[in-house]
Amino acid sequence: MDWFLQPTSVTDKLLVMVVAIVLFVAIMGLILWAIDRPKVPTWVVVTGFVGPVLAALAVGLLWPAIKTAIQSFQVSQAVLGPNGKPVIDRTTGQRSSELVFSLDNYSRVFSDAGFQKVLINTALWVLLVPILATAIGLIYAVLVDRTRFEKFAKALVFLPMAISMVGASIIWKFVYEYRQAGSPQIGLANQLLVWLGLEPYQFLITEPWNTFFLIIVMIWIQAGFAMTVLSAAIKAVPDDIIEAAQLDGATGFKLFRKVTVPTIRPAVVVVLTTIAMGTLKAFDVVRTMTGGQFGTSVVANEFYTQSFRQGQGGVGVGAALAVILFIIVIPVIAYNVRQMRLVEETR
Repeated sequence: MDWFLQPTSVTDKLLVMVVAIVLFVAIMGLILWAIDRPKVPTWVVVTGFVGPVLAALAVGLLWPAIKTAIQSFQVSQAVLGPNGKPVIDRTTGQRSSELVFSLDNYSRVFSDAGFQKVLINTALWVLLVPILATAIGLIYAVLVDRTRFEKFAKALVFLPMAISMVGASIIWKFVYEYRQAGSPQIGLANQLLVWLGLEPYQFLITEPWNTFFLIIVMIWIQAGFAMTVLSAAIKAVPDDIIEAAQLDGATGFKLFRKVTVPTIRPAVVVVLTTIAMGTLKAFDVVRTMTGGQFGTSVVANEFYTQSFRQGQGGVGVGAALAVILFIIVIPVIAYNVRQMRLVEETR
């Protein structure tokens, strides 16, 4: 059964894939067959549908979450002999170590200056990206609403949503490209500075402003999502409310502030929380543009670095970062779900 549990060759992997497909077809066929059998109890059919989903969630989500939480409390510690000296493994010639439960990983995350920088950067991302992307999307939706070029204007802003995070990061990396003063600039941002008579600027490696230049990329991507949702919400505002407000003398910005924004408030909150959740998981932009260097790393990127780049010694810290990220996301998700229910109830 080694070929099935731990496939190594291409042939073994193909066999595992074939077995998985056959099992999937067999299970689905059995479920569909059971539906048409009146003698089959309802609970059996329900179990047939829900069971595979619950099993997949348990294996693919619950077990990794539990394992990560356990790893976050584990620290590698040298094994000491009766004489108080480290025990040397005779086969490897290295010090023997064992995993012990400790809060050291969490203590390190909150006390180490490097990790504190990561947490501060993540906080900046979560504060700035949702607020600015939502504000830009809302203002843009109001400005282009019912205009002659509304569809074209919306398509322009929504276009970045169709680009992958990596693709958007590469585009902006070219925008921020730096060449020394006197050399031809190929980056749009530095070319604008040169045209204004200023020196070229290293946007991606100059701390602390490089973090804000990375944040701009995420705002550029998410503004289209915000604009789309909020534009639909604005169009759903009843005309009688607008007309009543106009009869009372509310026009222009006053109408927007007193009538439109309060009416679409649940949609605004949903957009804010949805973008906040996406921002907490921001990884691609940082990884592609700076690799987390020059003080730009965020929690998701640092989790990857510690877990997969630092060897066994970084697994515990990476797990602790993942748990912290998970804890931060939970209340945002709960609030988002509650607001989405309110939006559904108002329709």
